[in-house]
Amino acid sequence: MASIPNSELAHLGIEALAGSVHEIREQLKGADDDQIVALKLDHGNKRITAAFAEAVRLIAPMIVRKIADQENATLEKLVDALVPQVPLPEHLLTEARMNAEARKAVLEGGEWLSAAQLSEIAGFSGQNASAQPNKWKREGKIFALRRNGSDYYPGYALDPEADYRPLKQLAPILTLFGGELEEWDIAIWFASANSFLGGAAPKDLLASAPDRVLAAAQDEMAGVLHG
Repeated sequence: MASIPNSELAHLGIEALAGSVHEIREQLKGADDDQIVALKLDHGNKRITAAFAEAVRLIAPMIVRKIADQENATLEKLVDALVPQVPLPEHLLTEARMNAEARKAVLEGGEWLSAAQLSEIAGFSGQNASAQPNKWKREGKIFALRRNGSDYYPGYALDPEADYRPLKQLAPILTLFGGELEEWDIAIWFASANSFLGGAAPKDLLASAPDRVLAAAQDEMAGVLHG
């Protein structure tokens, strides 16, 4: 079935006829090529019949337009089904695989705590205890990875000697990264071997050599900003 273009809908004349069989027959004289839809009312008077006809006249354009929309949507689906999928370039597939492997290594190479777990070891209690880690994140004191609708915080960013609050050395690094790096990029950087640090991962030196890690972060951002 061919779909109805919008230009045809705009000029589609719809007329509602009401009356007895004899009256309708008279009204249809000369309508040789018109398309007719007839509705027969077994019970009803002229007033009800006229009101029903007017209601049909008013809603008929919406029905026709809805049919046209459905036909067009069906046509789009058929076209999509017939057009072959364009394969992704090999370099994009390689990049996606590498990114997936890097994320897997990040999760397996460190301890990640939910907001509830972090609040528990940090000694917070009460109904809003889990809100504290989110507050630290908003303040730029720590970052989190979002997975399955929940935030997970890196264990290496916490200071056991300060009741598991975020290490103060982390905030300047996160400020340096600013809006240039996403959370996953930050996590991958902390977990990856860094030539500026002699091959060590920044996360392993964050507590013991924060100045060196900050310098490595500055070197990283210099490369990001200058291509």
